[in-house]
Amino acid sequence: MKICEIYSSIQGEGLDIGAPTVFVRTSGCPLKCKWCDTLFAFTEGDEMTVEEILEKVQSFSVSRVCLTGGEPLIQKDMYGLINKLLDSNYFVSIETGGSIAIEDMPCVENLRIVLDIKCPSSEMQDKMEFSNIELLGPTDELKFVVADREDYDYAKGIIAKYEPICSIVMQPVWGNDIKELAEWVINDKLNARVLPQLHKIIWGEERGV
Repeated sequence: MKICEIYSSIQGEGLDIGAPTVFVRTSGCPLKCKWCDTLFAFTEGDEMTVEEILEKVQSFSVSRVCLTGGEPLIQKDMYGLINKLLDSNYFVSIETGGSIAIEDMPCVENLRIVLDIKCPSSEMQDKMEFSNIELLGPTDELKFVVADREDYDYAKGIIAKYEPICSIVMQPVWGNDIKELAEWVINDKLNARVLPQLHKIIWGEERGV
């Protein structure tokens, strides 16, 4: 599969925020989100086997692995990599952009699905496979990246319609006011967590951290 980068850092967002994690970033994505902050992942990368990826991950001696992109699920060997990591006792999270079915994802304790449903500001909201939401379990995460009030109201509508049983995370587009988003959630008594991109607060736009 084509890998853009593998590095060790802290988890910058989501339910595992702050936890030391190895990131495996794949290349390529079927979506073109207007505010995408990883455009380099569309073109950069080298072919690696599952065994080569596993060996590189093991070199960091970290128990958590995040599979991200780009879009990890377009890689044909992704499920093989997931199973290898799980067999090696890693806690695995996979960040997927919501446009690809997840029905074949293993249902095991050490795997967390982070489903990123795109809001209108991304201009990709019509590409979503909303049936994926019904496949999320209590330990998974439904994520919305919010640029404005329209995005927020859109996310609220999705939550009301599908009534997910998983955790819900809302994150402002980088550079936007997290306080405003937090106040919307508080005022609406919405059962969601408002989280920043911690790695960018610490290191800015620097890659590989």
